[in-house]
Amino acid sequence: MRTMPSDALDDIELRHVQLSVANARTLSEDGSAGNKETVETRHGPITVAITGDTSKPVILTYHDLGLNHVTNFQAFFLYPEMRNIVNNFCIVHVNAPGQEEGAPTLPEGYVYPTMEELSETITCVKSHFHIRTFIGFGVGLGANVLARYATKYPADVDALVLINCSSTQAGWIEWGYQKLNIRHLRSGTMTTGTVDYLLWHHFGKLEECNQDLVTVYRQHFEKALNATNLGLLVDSYIRRTDLNIVRELDPNKKKDVRMIRTQVLNITANHSPHVDDTVTFNGRLDPTLSTWMKIQDCGLVIDEAPGKVVEAFRLFLQGQGYAVSGSRRSSAVSIGEAVHSRGIGSRQASLSSVNGSTTSVKDIRITENPLQNPTV
Repeated sequence: MRTMPSDALDDIELRHVQLSVANARTLSEDGSAGNKETVETRHGPITVAITGDTSKPVILTYHDLGLNHVTNFQAFFLYPEMRNIVNNFCIVHVNAPGQEEGAPTLPEGYVYPTMEELSETITCVKSHFHIRTFIGFGVGLGANVLARYATKYPADVDALVLINCSSTQAGWIEWGYQKLNIRHLRSGTMTTGTVDYLLWHHFGKLEECNQDLVTVYRQHFEKALNATNLGLLVDSYIRRTDLNIVRELDPNKKKDVRMIRTQVLNITANHSPHVDDTVTFNGRLDPTLSTWMKIQDCGLVIDEAPGKVVEAFRLFLQGQGYAVSGSRRSSAVSIGEAVHSRGIGSRQASLSSVNGSTTSVKDIRITENPLQNPTV
């Protein structure tokens, strides 16, 4: 007892120690989202970023209000487990007109495309890059755009991952708030009220969410947006029409109704203001083709809970016949390979499991609301 352990440590100096945590979240472009190209459409040029070989299965993304392909998806696609998955895919990020980073102000008199017309621009992107089919990955406004496209062109879409998707017209409260925001945005002014509304749109209950992330997004909305261009996009979004899709359970009537005919992973977060929208949307989907998921303790789900979204996405891909194999850690997934296998009927593709055995796709099933309280 002559020398306490703490006394022996008094003169120890730690050298060359580095933190193992990631750097602070940034919304600046780092080049990882791929090469940017300009694609001509009937509504003017749009910026598209692409990475990977288009001969591989394609994941096509579409962003939410106030964001673009960098600010919405860059960090999520760099998440280690997500990066391991997408290494075996071609990633195509589509930006709405005038929403890319550093975009010039759209000319006076420019008629911004409607939501339906925004979905049609995807046809131009497909033709430009010679894409046959794709997996859609959309958030908010982007989810609505991809849902419209899948409804009209079901053969072009293999599957959809939609976060905070609304299938209805804007309500009176949303319409009123956004009309006030649009008035300021079109004059090139980003007001505190508009910033607060954008934060609410993305996070919902701000006080319950990651405050560092909230601060990063607040600074982005205040300083980095082209307010005039955003005002035009917001105006298009609040004028959106109802998707007019229905849930038809009678097999004899399905061919005659308007519905989404591809598999849908419908995701929201418990702090998000769009939970009710996703529930309504889920009620209009074919229950044999849809999965609704509410992730707990977050608002901006792909930033605050990327691991849970990636795990759900991995299982979803397996259910669609994408054979994924690789080592799996305790709470994350490392994907070594992804191969798209097209089958008939039940898609009899094989999956290599963790221990190297072979499992049929039919053994891995995702069902609608498998638990009474379907949360993650």
